[in-house]
Amino acid sequence: MLYKEIFWMACDSTETLRAEYGPFHTRGEAEAEAHRLGFHYLLRYEHLLDEHEEIQEVRCIFVELPGAGVESDTSFSLHTRCATCGEAATHEKTWQAEVWADIHEFEHSRHRVRLFEHARGKGLKEIAGWRAH
Repeated sequence: MLYKEIFWMACDSTETLRAEYGPFHTRGEAEAEAHRLGFHYLLRYEHLLDEHEEIQEVRCIFVELPGAGVESDTSFSLHTRCATCGEAATHEKTWQAEVWADIHEFEHSRHRVRLFEHARGKGLKEIAGWRAH
């Protein structure tokens, strides 16, 4: 007998190289986070598990949120991510990203934080050399 496990992700596009955030247990949680991040899509994962809880099949379903067709070239957000441990955060201003990176790198010696710009509909783009070390 197969058991279906469902979880939701917020994502910025339907492309192969997309930003995903989650997982969430409900669509409502994922949708709220997608709106907060400026993402226009949800991704519903369905795992079909056997009696030993081994994945037998994976289904992915994209859900486009209302307003996804309205793009603004000036709308973007900043994302920091530690290249060492993977911890990440979202920021509205460059100085917020700088402060987050300073704190993270102070608390975790030898960690390095990278900065990405997320333009709606265009995905993430790394901003190289954003900090002089």
